[in-house]
Amino acid sequence: MLIAVPNVLTPPQLAEARRLLDAAAWVDGRVTAGHQGARVKHNLQLPADSPAAVQIGGTILQALGANPLFMSAALPLHVLPPQFNRYADGQTFGIHVDGSVRSMPNGQRIRTDLSCTLFLSEPEDYDGGELVIEDTYGSQSVKLPAGDMILYPSSSLHRVTPVTRGTRVCSFFWLQSMVRQDYRRSLLFDMDVAIQRLGAQDALHPSVVSLTGVYHNLLREWAEL
Repeated sequence: MLIAVPNVLTPPQLAEARRLLDAAAWVDGRVTAGHQGARVKHNLQLPADSPAAVQIGGTILQALGANPLFMSAALPLHVLPPQFNRYADGQTFGIHVDGSVRSMPNGQRIRTDLSCTLFLSEPEDYDGGELVIEDTYGSQSVKLPAGDMILYPSSSLHRVTPVTRGTRVCSFFWLQSMVRQDYRRSLLFDMDVAIQRLGAQDALHPSVVSLTGVYHNLLREWAEL
């Protein structure tokens, strides 16, 4: 399931993020890549303890915590602090799959169920730089407006095409969902959307209560806490 989450950050938040990122000290992105990823990763990245990364990451997590679409689609249990990368001058990230287990700052290990890419550059400001995700239905090419985010299974093969003009800046991070299986999250998300639509038409309709009960009973059955 690929879900686009629009308007995660407001224009003022985006402007502040770009101001901080433009002044930050970037390093070779391969310092955080695994053995396989390091061979195909060619970009710049902010150190995890960079003041800019910490500040902007906090803003992103706060915004996502109040975003109904993200919460419904991801059902997050643990979210890793956002990281930041930058592509320019032909830089690219070849085909790879994200690591299955990562460590939180407190040392707790989490399973990476979902990957998140939040675009911080407008698509017209650079050429190339598409996030290409190998999905069940083929390759999906993603290049969203600044402030929008794509949410996709971490098990997916994916790559970033070379940036041939301008600069592509994004935030990327992973999360462990309360529901491990992607198909179950998809079912719950579709049901939640249907309940909200039905409730908007008639909040007192008996089916709203009935379907809400089914939703929560399924979540109770499938959630891992």
